[in-house]
Amino acid sequence: MKKLNFLLMLFFTVALANAQTNVTGVVTGDDGMGIPTVNIVEKGTTNGTTTDFDGNYSITVSDNATLIFSYIGYETKEIAVNGRTSINVTLNSGESLDEVVLVGSRTAPRSSVDTALPIDVVGVKELNSTGQVTFDKALQYRIPSFNTVQTPVNDATSLLDPYEIRNMGPSRTLILINGKRKNLSALLYTQTSPGRGETGADISAIPTDAIKRVEILRDGASAQYGSDAIAGVMNIILKDDVNLGSATLRAGMTSEGDGEMIGIAVNNGSMIGDDKGFINYTIDFSKVNLANRPGTVDAGGEIADFTGGTPADIAFVNEFLGRRPDAGNINGSPETAASKFLVNGGFDLADNTELYFNAAYVYKKVNSFANYRTPYWRTVDDFPYLADFFPGNNPNTAGGYDGYVPTFEGLLNDYNGTVGIKTNINDWNVDLSYTTGGNTQTYKVNQSHNRNVVYSPSTWVDANNNGQVDSGEISEGAPLYQANSPQSFDPGGTKFTHNVGNIDINRVLSDKVSIGFGAEFRNEVFEVIEGGLASYDGGGADSFAGNSPENSGKFNRYNIGGYFSLDYDVSDAFLLSGTIRTENYSDFGNTFVYKFSTRYKITDDISARASVSTGFRAPTLHQIYTQKAQYSFVPGQGIQVGGLVNNVSTQAQLLGIPSLDAETSNNFTIGLGGKFDNGVSFTLDYYNIAVKDRIVLGSEIGASGNPANPLDILLTNNNLSDVSFFSNAIDTRTSGIDVVLSKQNIGLGNGELDLNLSGNYTIQNERDGAVKDIPLVANSGQSVVNETQEALFFTSRPKTKWILGANYDINKWGLSLNNTYFGKTTFKQQGLSNDLRTEFTPKIVTDLGINYSASEKLTIALNINNLLNVLPEWSFKAENANGEAILADPAQVQNQSNLITFNQRYSQMTYDGYHFSQLGTMFNLSLNYKF
Repeated sequence: MKKLNFLLMLFFTVALANAQTNVTGVVTGDDGMGIPTVNIVEKGTTNGTTTDFDGNYSITVSDNATLIFSYIGYETKEIAVNGRTSINVTLNSGESLDEVVLVGSRTAPRSSVDTALPIDVVGVKELNSTGQVTFDKALQYRIPSFNTVQTPVNDATSLLDPYEIRNMGPSRTLILINGKRKNLSALLYTQTSPGRGETGADISAIPTDAIKRVEILRDGASAQYGSDAIAGVMNIILKDDVNLGSATLRAGMTSEGDGEMIGIAVNNGSMIGDDKGFINYTIDFSKVNLANRPGTVDAGGEIADFTGGTPADIAFVNEFLGRRPDAGNINGSPETAASKFLVNGGFDLADNTELYFNAAYVYKKVNSFANYRTPYWRTVDDFPYLADFFPGNNPNTAGGYDGYVPTFEGLLNDYNGTVGIKTNINDWNVDLSYTTGGNTQTYKVNQSHNRNVVYSPSTWVDANNNGQVDSGEISEGAPLYQANSPQSFDPGGTKFTHNVGNIDINRVLSDKVSIGFGAEFRNEVFEVIEGGLASYDGGGADSFAGNSPENSGKFNRYNIGGYFSLDYDVSDAFLLSGTIRTENYSDFGNTFVYKFSTRYKITDDISARASVSTGFRAPTLHQIYTQKAQYSFVPGQGIQVGGLVNNVSTQAQLLGIPSLDAETSNNFTIGLGGKFDNGVSFTLDYYNIAVKDRIVLGSEIGASGNPANPLDILLTNNNLSDVSFFSNAIDTRTSGIDVVLSKQNIGLGNGELDLNLSGNYTIQNERDGAVKDIPLVANSGQSVVNETQEALFFTSRPKTKWILGANYDINKWGLSLNNTYFGKTTFKQQGLSNDLRTEFTPKIVTDLGINYSASEKLTIALNINNLLNVLPEWSFKAENANGEAILADPAQVQNQSNLITFNQRYSQMTYDGYHFSQLGTMFNLSLNYKF
C-alpha cells in the first residue's frame, strides 16, 4: 500500500509540474486598437504564436510559463501566466517606429542603436520638413552619406538625377520597397558627370506623402539581399494608416522668380471588410516650371572655336552676343510634370495568415534644351536651308537666321508592384511574394534637323527587259535630309523590366537563437527602343541621335539565389550574426558571398558593433548591351559625335574588348551606438570598402594616327570622333567615418527643442593599383581611365558633408533650422591642363522651416531653402610650377576656364558638374489638411 501511495503521489506531482494551460487574449496598443502579428513566445522555449488582424491570440503553455510579447514600434512585455487562461495585454509605444528597423536582418528586427549594423532611420516628418519637391532631394539634406544633384547638361538625365551613398555610384545601393527589390531605371548615365556609366532605381518617382519611414543600411549587404548592395541598402516603408489621411497643397518658386512649382497630394486609408484588412493610397500631382541659369558667354572663346578669327567673323560673333550675352543657352532646372499613384494594403485571410500588396505607377514628362546652335556654329553658308527652317531677326544673315535651340522632351513611365502572403506554420514565419516592376523612357527632339548628306536609293530603267540599264536612264537618289529634313524626331528610348519571386522563412528557435533562410528568382529584360529613320540616319538629328536598328533590341537574363542566416544571442549583451548566399546568373555564372556581424552591449546604454562581408554587383544589362552614337562636348572642338561600343558586338571583338564580369567587394565596418535616458543618442561608424574589377564606362578614345589600326578604321567607317566602352577596369578602396548625434526633448521656455548633428567624412576614396587597359588602348598611349574619370569616380562628391539641425516646438508653432555643410570637391575636367585642377569651395546651405497648426486639422508650413542664397563657387589650383605660371597669365586662365565651361555657358558649375543646387534661394509654402 505504501508503494501504491508513493506511485500515485509521484504521478500527480509530475502531472502537476507539466500541466498545460491554453491562454487566450487580445493585444492592443495604447490607442485601444488591436495589434496584428504581435510575436508571442513562451520564454525559454521554441513555443510561440502571433496575433491575428484584430490582435487576438491563443497559445498553449505550461502553468508556470512566462510569455514574451513583442512588436515593432512597441515596448516588449514579459508576463507570467500563473495558471491564468485569459491575458489581455496593452503594449505602449515605448520604442518609436524610427528606432526599430527591418532592414539589415533576415531574422528578427532590432532597434537602430541595438543592431550589429549602422542604420539611418528617417521619418516622413523629417522628409517633409526639408521643403524639397522630390524624395531624393529630401534625402540630400537629411543623410550626410547620401549625395545627389541635378546635372548641368540635362537631356536624358533630366528624367532622373544620379544619386549615391558613400561616393560609390548609384549602381551600388540597393533600393527596397517594403523589403522587396525595386526595379532599376532604364536610363544609363553616359554624360561626363557623377554616376557616369551607371544606373539606379528611380527613387525620385516615389511620392513622399506615401512614405512612412526610410531605413538606410550603411553597410555591404549582398549576402542578405544579392547584387547591388555593395555600398548599402535603402528600404522604403510605405504608410499603412487607416485613420490619419491628409491632403497637401504645395506651391513655390525661386528667388529669381522662376522655377514655379505647384503640387497636390492626397494620402488616405480605410479598413477592408469587417476590420480584416486595410488599404492606404496616395495620389500626387506636381508641375515645376523651368529655372534658367545660363552664363555670359566669352566672345574670344567663341571666335577661337567657331571662326577663323577674321575681322568679319569677330564682328559677327560680337553682334550676336551683344543681343544674346548667354548665346541663347537654357540650362538649370527643366520643366517637369509628374503624376504619381501608390497603394499599400493587407488582408487577414485566416489566423496567422495575411495577404499583403502594394503597387505604384509614375508618369513624368520633362522639357529641356540642348545647347543653343548659334548662327556662327551652324551657319547659313554651310546650310542655306536654315534660313527657311529657323527665320529670325539677325540683320547680317539671309532670312534673319539667328540660330536655333533644339528641345529635348523626355517621357518616363515607372511601375512596381508586390503581392505576397505571410503566414505562420508550426512556429515558422513564411513569406511568399512576387514582385514586378518596369521603367520606360522615350524621347522627342524638336526644333532641330538632320544636317547629314544621305541619298535615297538610285533608280534605273530597263525598257527592253534585257537585264541591262538603258543608256542615260540612271537617276541619282534624291537627298533625304538637309533641306528635306524633318524638324521633329523620334529617337526611341530604353526600357527595363524585372520579375522577382521570393520565399523567406525564419523562426525564433529560442530566446537566444533565430534563423532565416530563403531563395530568390529574378528575370530581367532590357530593351533599346529603335528610333525613327531620320533620327539616326547618316548621323541623325542635330543634338541627340536616335537608336539605330543594329543598336536596338531586347536582351534578357535570369538568376537564382539562396541564403541562410543565423542570429545567436550568446548573452543579453553579446550578439553574433552570420549570413551566407550563393547566386547563379545565366550570363556570367556563380558567385558566393558571406557576412558576419556582432554587437556587444558595453553597458545598458552603449553598444559596440562590427561586421565583415564580401559582396558582388552583377553588370547591368544596360552596361552589357548599350551601343550608340552620342553627342558630347569636346573642349576646343564644341559638340562632337562619339561612339559607345558594347562588349558583345563585332566592334568589341575587333578591338579586343573582353566581356564584363561581376564586381566583387570586401567590406569592413566597426562602430559604437548608444541611447541614454536623457534623450541623447549617437552612432559612430568606420567603414572600409574594397571593390575589385569595378565596372566603368571608359574615357573617349580617339584615333591613334595609324590608318591601319583597327581603332582608326572603326572611327573612320562610322564617322566618329572617338569611341568608349565598358570594362572591369579598376580596383578601388573607399573608407570613411559616419557620425550621428542627437539630443531630444530639451525644455526651452514653454516648448521643446531637438538638436541633431550628423556627418560623413571620407578618409580614402581612390584607385587601388593600375588601370586594366586593353592592349589596343594602352599601345596608343591612352587609357580608359584618365584624370577626368578619376575625378568623377573619387573626388566629384564632397569629401565631407555635415548636417546640423534644430527643431523647436512651442504651442502651435514649429520651427526648424538646418545647416548643411558641403565640403570640398575636386575635378579634373576634360580639356583642362594637366597642370591644373578645379576645386569647389566648401559651402554651408541653410534651410528654414516654419510650421503653424491653425487648427487640429490644418497646418501651414513655409520652407525657405538656401536661406542665404549660397551658390557654388570654384577656382583653379596649380598642381606644379607650370600650373603656377598658367595662373599668373590672365589670358591662359581665361582660355582654361573657357575649355571647361563651354566658353562660360556653364560658368557657375563647369560642364561636368557641381556639388549642390545652383538655383539659389527657394520658397515653398504648403497647406496640410488632416481628414
